[in-house]
Amino acid sequence: MTIRLVGLIAGILLIIIGISGRRRARFSRGDLFLWMGFGCIAGLLSLDPDVVNTLASLLRLENRLFAVLVASVGILGAVSLRQRGRQQRLESQFGDLVRNIAIREFRIKSDHPAHKRSIAIVIAAYNEEQAIGGVVNELPKMVEGLRVDPIIVVDGSNDDTEGVVRRAGYSVATHPVNRGQGDALRTGFAIALERGNDIVVTMDADGQHRPDELHLLIKPIVEAKADYVQGSRFLGNYDDAGSARGRGVMLFSKLINLLTSASITDCANGYRAIQSEGLAQLRLEEDRFSAAEIIMEAAGKGLRMMEVPVHIRARSHGKSKKPRQLGYPLGYLRTIFSVWLRS
Repeated sequence: MTIRLVGLIAGILLIIIGISGRRRARFSRGDLFLWMGFGCIAGLLSLDPDVVNTLASLLRLENRLFAVLVASVGILGAVSLRQRGRQQRLESQFGDLVRNIAIREFRIKSDHPAHKRSIAIVIAAYNEEQAIGGVVNELPKMVEGLRVDPIIVVDGSNDDTEGVVRRAGYSVATHPVNRGQGDALRTGFAIALERGNDIVVTMDADGQHRPDELHLLIKPIVEAKADYVQGSRFLGNYDDAGSARGRGVMLFSKLINLLTSASITDCANGYRAIQSEGLAQLRLEEDRFSAAEIIMEAAGKGLRMMEVPVHIRARSHGKSKKPRQLGYPLGYLRTIFSVWLRS
């Protein structure tokens, strides 16, 4: 009876710790579920030890020990997920180090400050020496009365991407190792916020986004109608229409809309514009699948969001750097639920 009482008290304490941690913003939603789950299990076993027999019956196990082992595996699985979260935090610290090196180098080598009333065009580039020259050469000097300041982040490329950009006359922030598009964008965002650019635009380095459509993204922000403007291939058009990936993007967009207050049609489009004060509020951690995170964070922080039609061209050179087969959809789905759980 004493053991059962101790177990019940322990279960109640675990639940209280989870709720208290969540209220004080120390725990994420995932942490809360874990603490409350352990507390409920401890309390239930204390109140009714025969629940193990019920579990064994449900799992069609003849031995109580097997039922306990199955439950233990479930608990270990949950703990493993939390451990993975801690590992990701260590990786994030390494990413911070890489970004700080790149930002310091950009400060030293950049030969001009940001212009007053300006737009930062952040382009993350990885092994795009054939395409990046055409992209930067198409960039206009002014959009909607604002000066255009390109910020090119070369993400651990092993080709001449950096050399092409420098020969075109632009400053480069260089990651010594490949960290992923999300990490490269965070480097560019940090530089843009430090330089005081009014609006930050992200573009792909492969030539799929048309610089002559920049005004479509910028105008709603300049006119104070939106804080975040997302380009949509489905409202406009794209050269690879009808692909399985397009159908997957529509499905993921609906899922994001369901989980957040967003109302978007193209969650995988990297052509977007964000007002700088809104960008500074976003909690961005994803290294590889950042598009969903940016949208969900913007919606969660209450930024006024808008979509505009854009034309997504076929790649001008090279191949996509996205994971093959199921790697991309699974990674994207993981990002969606990770961002939702931590909010």
